[in-house]
Amino acid sequence: MSTLSEESRRIVASLAQGVGLNADTASIAEAIVAKLQAMDAALTPIIGQQGVVALYRRSLHLCVSAHPHLAGTYDSLPAAMDLIALKSVLVEQQDTEALFCGEVLLTTFYELLTTLIGPSLTASLLRGVWEPSLSDTPSQENSP
Repeated sequence: MSTLSEESRRIVASLAQGVGLNADTASIAEAIVAKLQAMDAALTPIIGQQGVVALYRRSLHLCVSAHPHLAGTYDSLPAAMDLIALKSVLVEQQDTEALFCGEVLLTTFYELLTTLIGPSLTASLLRGVWEPSLSDTPSQENSP
């Protein structure tokens, strides 16, 4: 269980880094969608597009109880991951709520995958999603 907690912290830190300082809701939504797209790209070759969509749908379903504004997104999801619909819901939230929602969604997705394939394989497959890339610029951290 400590591994999961460590991974949850890594997910939250990665999302915070992707959002940057003083980000608005649109930036937060974009960062969440970017993480989901990266997860999709990493997992589709392994579990297939339908497997990724199933995990995404289940993650949204589990998040709806804590974030009722996602209910419409879950009900209207097509057979693919509609990240545009998710983004449109997130941008309507307050900054802190959108960020918390993204953290919960990403962590739930990770936890579900862990229950299916184990923590070691999950961490291995998604390591690149949480680690900063060399193309990330620290300019968001600099104050004018």
